Amino acid sequence: MNLKQDFPLLQNSKITYLDSGATSQKPLQVIHAVQEFYEKHNANPHRGAYALSMEATEIYENTRQKIAHFINSKHTEEIIFSKNATEALNLLAYSYGMENLKNGDEIVLSIMEHHSNLVPWQKVSRVTGASLKYMYSNSDFEISDDEIETKITDQTKIVGITHVSNVLGTINNVKKIIKHAHKKGAMVIVDASQSIPHMKIDVQDFDCDFLVFSGHKMLAPLGIGVLYGKREILNQMNPFLMGGDMIEYVYEQETTFAPLPNKFEAGTQNVEGVIGLGAAIDYIEKIGYDKIQEIEKELVSYARQELSKLDYLTLYLTPNEENHSGVISFNIKGVHPHDVASILDSQNVCVRSGNHCAQPLMRFLGIDSTCRASFYFYNNTEDIDHLVSALEKAYEMFRKYITK
Repeated sequence: MNLKQDFPLLQNSKITYLDSGATSQKPLQVIHAVQEFYEKHNANPHRGAYALSMEATEIYENTRQKIAHFINSKHTEEIIFSKNATEALNLLAYSYGMENLKNGDEIVLSIMEHHSNLVPWQKVSRVTGASLKYMYSNSDFEISDDEIETKITDQTKIVGITHVSNVLGTINNVKKIIKHAHKKGAMVIVDASQSIPHMKIDVQDFDCDFLVFSGHKMLAPLGIGVLYGKREILNQMNPFLMGGDMIEYVYEQETTFAPLPNKFEAGTQNVEGVIGLGAAIDYIEKIGYDKIQEIEKELVSYARQELSKLDYLTLYLTPNEENHSGVISFNIKGVHPHDVASILDSQNVCVRSGNHCAQPLMRFLGIDSTCRASFYFYNNTEDIDHLVSALEKAYEMFRKYITK
């Protein structure tokens, strides 16, 4: 199965793209869906009484239904479109956190969180007086049951947890965290940005209160994200952004808000992004998560095997392959990751270097930054071989400086 043929950028045989954890490539099916919208259906949804606007509205809302089905949401109006996961998490911090927390309450996050699910809660804690606590990973880069049970207490009101770490690739046991948090009366926010491209998400099975993800990591265009929230909770929340299409009635001194989901979708939305996300879901479902996981399991296993042979590498990953997704962070000992990434780039290998928007995790690990290779189903073992070859070249270039 040569899936690269669906991805125009990957037709450039010189490029080995290993940064899907930041942004996935886009298949022709998604590109064409966006193009078709602009060529045949372009109008502002919910704004016009004319046929073209109503047609755009139907396409837009049908995609919402598709996403609800995709993650098994009980109600379509539980799906809120956002710019990305970051905006969705800020919405929750302002609309839920600011209005429901008080002095003495606790917010519990994992040390693995992306800044987007950490920095907003720092502000919430400062404003409300709630304290901010962390669940730390063990030597296997996993969060233990004991850490979950001791950190999430009767004072905990919000738990934020990444389903898959964007640095370590660790798959966190979110169902166990959610179950324990609910016993303590806490709400749980799941960041599925790094998991939903690779595995089936069922929000009813999770029983999470909120879940967020970005479309651009799962084949969709940039600038589109999703917030899922339980209907009864969303109905109690006030909107984060205010303006067009989220109102019911506006008077000179007061306003009433539209019902869900419009209440949280102020202004003209990224309609083409929504259309592209719908096409991306169609593409993923056509391949099937079972096939995606089969491809990626073989690929990541091969990558772990080959990278482990390079004794000059430090690998940051759990030894439990079953608990590891398609992200591998590494460093050449004694060489800055930016230098390594630059040499890899000279060999047309695209990896990310830096702190990956996870500085607290980096400090906890005792490092400043890493190189990160992140895989998707359109990669193959040849890409891994190219990565290894480029790493060998980088090591040879720096070896005499390392020994000194």
